Amino acid sequence: MPHYSRVSQIVVDAPPETHDAEVAFWAGAIGRELPVFQRFPDFRGTKLTPDGLGFIVQRLGDGAARVHLDFHTTDVDAEVARLEALGARRVRAAGPWWIMQDPAGLLFCVVPDDELDESNAQRWD
Repeated sequence: MPHYSRVSQIVVDAPPETHDAEVAFWAGAIGRELPVFQRFPDFRGTKLTPDGLGFIVQRLGDGAARVHLDFHTTDVDAEVARLEALGARRVRAAGPWWIMQDPAGLLFCVVPDDELDESNAQRWD
């Protein structure tokens, strides 16, 4: 079944003890405020480009600081299967999205997004 996806977010993952410093640093580095997401209070971010590429600083519950990408998609199951066929592997479900690893072991997420179509994302058949 056809679906759409795209890289939608650059996410800085920060442990609780460095989260506030990361927010201050990245807000200054990109020259934009990073407001708290109402639905997700551990996320602060903004859009970077007119087409919607976002930048987020996420407070981790645990784990080391890192950067990851979020793929948004109209069909999480189809996108996960597509990426697995390319060599990715599932790490764990996180609510409605999947945390995955690329072949080198780098983390990324696959996140549902019903606002994607041919005007703003790649179609996969």
